[in-house]
Amino acid sequence: MADDERARRYHAIQLGLGLARLGLSAAFLLALLATGASHALARAVERAVDGWPIQVALCTLALGAAQALLTLPLGCVSGFLLPRRYGLLHQPLRSWLADQAKGAALGGAFALLAVEIVYGLLRVTPWWWLAAAGVFLLLSIAITMIVPVWILPLFFRLTPLADEALRARLLALAERAGVPAIGVWLTDQSRKSRTANAAVVGLGRTRRIVLYDTLASTFSPEEIEAVLAHELGHHVHGDIRRGLAVQALITLATLGVADRLLGAGVGWWGLRGVTDPAGLPWLALVLLGLGLAASVLGNAFSRRVERQADDFALATTRNPEAFVGAMERLASLNLAERRPHRLKEIALYSHPALDRRIARARRFAATAAATAR
Repeated sequence: MADDERARRYHAIQLGLGLARLGLSAAFLLALLATGASHALARAVERAVDGWPIQVALCTLALGAAQALLTLPLGCVSGFLLPRRYGLLHQPLRSWLADQAKGAALGGAFALLAVEIVYGLLRVTPWWWLAAAGVFLLLSIAITMIVPVWILPLFFRLTPLADEALRARLLALAERAGVPAIGVWLTDQSRKSRTANAAVVGLGRTRRIVLYDTLASTFSPEEIEAVLAHELGHHVHGDIRRGLAVQALITLATLGVADRLLGAGVGWWGLRGVTDPAGLPWLALVLLGLGLAASVLGNAFSRRVERQADDFALATTRNPEAFVGAMERLASLNLAERRPHRLKEIALYSHPALDRRIARARRFAATAAATAR
């Protein structure tokens, strides 16, 4: 089977699995509300413990654990069995499960914190959605700074790049771009998967270049430079700040609409008020639906800044052949869908389709050649 057809089938199956998980989660949350199960849980917790923060936490943990168990089989198929079948993943099951457990623990902790913030603010101000948007912005900034220092090492072994020539070359590129980094680090991605990538992570004193070892071992230095130049372009353009600002606006709008829907849900589901823990499934449903709509806007912004980062990489390296070569290698290693349907790209893709990126690079090359003549 040709790579393009394999990629198309792989992504079609993944989309189907994702929609199934989404539908299953929504049905579960609706069932909790319609059957009164969420009310029974909230009242049982109220009888067992005092204090709304503990009550909200216990209800959140119970509902989150139940939903995770319900969707676990689909998650195993989409995250483990299918990637292994298509040759993307070779990580042993035990190691994969350990990574999933760590990810679930981190995600659960952040989700629990977010729920406590929302319920706490709901109790003190009708402008909770405005205050929550500000708090979540501050949390996003903090997470961006701690990812390279505390979170990445939980999933990868990070070691300084041993290739001194390549290290010097990449640091020089970062210096030319005006984005000095404190070092170049290598992750042991090959221990888990064949996929390749690079990133410039962190802010200020935590900023560093991170390469997958699969990238460092299979790409030429020129191709690695092209990939890194794209990542540097995000920092040159201030895309982290811009992204945080756009996300803050989307979050503000999302929570503003959620405020109206949470109020309506009190009557629909027989809640004692918007702070009733029995309404947790409704809060989850509202945020799930609004989050899907908001992701389309977020992806549109993301594709725009990704195109700008591609242009920066081409202008900085002046080597469109290396850029195209890197894109082709990434497509093969990552089993990328090169030409998704336009509506699928608009709804789901945070990057322009691969063939669009390659065509843009070739236009850059043609323009440069015509100018040189």
